Amino acid sequence: MEFIKKKIVLLGFFLLVLSLLFGGCAQIEKEPIRVGVLHSLSGTMAISETAVKEATLMAIEEINANGGLLGRQIEPIVVDGASDWDTFAQKADSLIKKAQVQVVFGCWTSASRKTVKPVFEKYKHLLFYPVQYEGLEQSPHIVYTGAAPNQQIIPAVRWAMAEKKAKSFYLVGSDYVFPRTANAIIKDLLVALEGELAGESYLLLGSQDVEDIVADILEKKPDVVLNTINGDSNVAFFKALAAAGVQSEDMPVISFSIAEDELRAMPVELLEGHYAAWNYFQSVESVQNHKFIRNFKAKYGNDRVTDDPIEAGYFGVYLWAEAVKKADTPEVDKVRANLANLTFDAPGGLVYIDGETQHTWKSVRIGSIEKNGQFNIVWDSKKPVRPLPFPDTREVQVWNNFLEDMYFNWNRSWANPG
Repeated sequence: MEFIKKKIVLLGFFLLVLSLLFGGCAQIEKEPIRVGVLHSLSGTMAISETAVKEATLMAIEEINANGGLLGRQIEPIVVDGASDWDTFAQKADSLIKKAQVQVVFGCWTSASRKTVKPVFEKYKHLLFYPVQYEGLEQSPHIVYTGAAPNQQIIPAVRWAMAEKKAKSFYLVGSDYVFPRTANAIIKDLLVALEGELAGESYLLLGSQDVEDIVADILEKKPDVVLNTINGDSNVAFFKALAAAGVQSEDMPVISFSIAEDELRAMPVELLEGHYAAWNYFQSVESVQNHKFIRNFKAKYGNDRVTDDPIEAGYFGVYLWAEAVKKADTPEVDKVRANLANLTFDAPGGLVYIDGETQHTWKSVRIGSIEKNGQFNIVWDSKKPVRPLPFPDTREVQVWNNFLEDMYFNWNRSWANPG
C-alpha cells in the first residue's frame, strides 16, 4: 500500500513538472510579437507622419482582431522621431536593442531614412519605409513600399511635357537629400527630352522664407513648377504664389510631397487646379479602397482622409505579416529571407515586393487638386510599374559619388545644416 502511495506521489510530481514545462512553453508562444513604429509626432514633419503612424496601428489592430500572427498578438511600440534625424537613429537603436522588436515601420524624409539605415544594417534588422523617395539606394534591411523615381518623379515630368506641352521647368524643394537628388534626376531627364531648366531653388526644412523663391519663379516664367518642398513650408509657399497672382492654368505646380492629409492643414482654395504625382489617391475606385477609407474614418474621425503614404504604411504591415506566415516565425533573418515576390491586394491596387531590389511594384497616378481637398485622377498607369531605384542616366557608382559629395558637403548630414 505504501508503495502505491509513493507511486501516486511521484506520478503527481511528474505531471506537475510536465505541466510547468509545457504550460510555460505555451505561455512563451503566446507572448506578443513586438514591432516598432518610428515617426515624427512633433516638429515640422508631424503634419505628414502622424497619420502614417495611425494607419500602421490600424493594420496591426485588424490583424490582431483576426487572430493575430501565428497565434500571437502584435504589440506596437510607438516612438517619436521628433523631426530630428539624430533622434531617429537613437530611437531606432533603442527599439532594436532595448525593446527587441522584430521589425520597424517608419520614417518619412530621406534624411531620417539615411540616418537610420546604418543602424538597421549594423544589427541586420528590418525597416519598412512607406514614402516615395529619390532612389539611389538598395538595402537588404529595408523594404521600400513608397515610389522609386520611375514610379513618381519621371512619369510626372513626361506627363507634363506630353499633356501640358511644358518645355521649361522650375525646380523648388526643401534643402535635403530627397529634393536635391530628385532634381538631379529631373535635370538629366530634361536633357534627354530636350526640355529646359528655368531655375532651381531650395529652402531649409521648416523654413517659411519663400518670398525670394517666388520672386525668382515670377521672373523666370516657367511652364511648370516641380515642387519637392516637404512639411509645413508648403503652406507659406502656396500662399506666396497665390498672393503673387500665380494661377494654376497659367503656371501649374506639380508636387511630390503634398497629399490629401497635408491639404487638410492648408488653404486648399490656393492649391485648387495644381497637381500631385503619387501611386494612390483616396479617389481610387475599388472595393478594397472603399473599405479602407470607411475603416480609417470610423477609427479616426469622419473628417479624416487617406493618402499615399498612409496607404503604404498600412499595406506594409500586411506584407510583413505575409512574410512572417511564410517563414512561420517573426525572427528577423527568416522574415527577410521570405520577402521576395510577396503580394497584397492593397487599397490602391495590387502591390508586390520586387525580389531583386526589395522595392514595391505599384501603379502610378497623377491628380489635380479639387476644392474639397481631394484629387481628380487625370492619368493612371493602369498596372503596377516595376521599381527602378537607380535611373540609367548615370552609372550606379556616379550616383553613389553624387550622394557622397552631398553628405560630406553638409558636414556628414543628409540635410543642409544651414
